[in-house]
Amino acid sequence: MIGTVTGQRGKETSPPDLVNTTDEKLIELFISSKDERAFEEIVNRYADKIYRLAFKITRDYYSAEEILQEVFLTLINKIDTFRGESKFSSWLYRVTANAAYMHLRAQKKYENDVSLEDYVPYDENGTLMGRIKAKDWSDKPDKALLSEEAMEIIEKAVNELPEPYRVVFHLRDVEGFSNQEVSEVLGLSVPALKSRLHRARLYLRDKLSDYFYEWSK
Repeated sequence: MIGTVTGQRGKETSPPDLVNTTDEKLIELFISSKDERAFEEIVNRYADKIYRLAFKITRDYYSAEEILQEVFLTLINKIDTFRGESKFSSWLYRVTANAAYMHLRAQKKYENDVSLEDYVPYDENGTLMGRIKAKDWSDKPDKALLSEEAMEIIEKAVNELPEPYRVVFHLRDVEGFSNQEVSEVLGLSVPALKSRLHRARLYLRDKLSDYFYEWSK
């Protein structure tokens, strides 16, 4: 069963009767009867997402694979600790984030002290200064934003974000979690989350503006 996670990450085909089953029902089936089909459907739904989050935190493919395995082992052994007080996806992402941060600490690679405070130019009143304020590429054609070259540049810029900002951006703007859900996953207050997200977006906007400006010339 665990072997289906490694190397395939959610590519197994689930029985039709489980595809539309809610997460909560799948958990109930797995806890009550150890239904392997229910577990495989959970793998199908979340393996890729868990891997992406683990990679965004560690920036290492092998570490992300190890964390993926660890998370699903945790899921098998401790799924009964899920109380339904939050969405299952939020709970699973929190387990993933905790596993990834523990992995970084074990390797002494934790970056939590890195900040964008020195990068984003604010004046004494908290107002943005300099070239970030003047740049705007929101009106660029979709083909510029969606080209292969553009996607590579965007991915590179996102990966250059310090870890605390990179993870917030990934969960909020890539995975589509709400502010409240991201705050629960990462154990942050909503104001702290919004601050990190705002700075991450400003950083990316500045980094990407030169490329889209050149493209439009």
